[in-house]
Amino acid sequence: MFVRRITIVNVRRPRQVSVNEELQWFGTSLGLFGERDRDKSCFRIFIELIKAIKATGGLTSDQLADRLGLTRATVVHHLNTLMEKGIITHEGNKYIMRGDRLTLLVDDLQRDTDRAIQEMKKAAEELDRMLQL
Repeated sequence: MFVRRITIVNVRRPRQVSVNEELQWFGTSLGLFGERDRDKSCFRIFIELIKAIKATGGLTSDQLADRLGLTRATVVHHLNTLMEKGIITHEGNKYIMRGDRLTLLVDDLQRDTDRAIQEMKKAAEELDRMLQL
């Protein structure tokens, strides 16, 4: 069974928008800051992959570890989280953003969410019938 965990956190968007603040808000809204991720490693990996869209298209886990001064195990852990959330994909030995723009990423996530909600609605209708509700 394939599981995709779509996380959307409703956080107030900053008023005075700098690129860094906007990226922080965007990452927070995607749930990239976990309780255990005190040094924001997952968010830092996300930022490197955004930068790679223009430069190389993608990066290997070793390249990310070198650039960010993280262990490969930490990088792979966060890459798996980003893949599970549908934010990145793995092609060959590189990890790439899903879509070559953030707007495309959001569009893809919206489609994923819509599909999941439709499946839940079908199941709810079936359960209502079975439970005679």
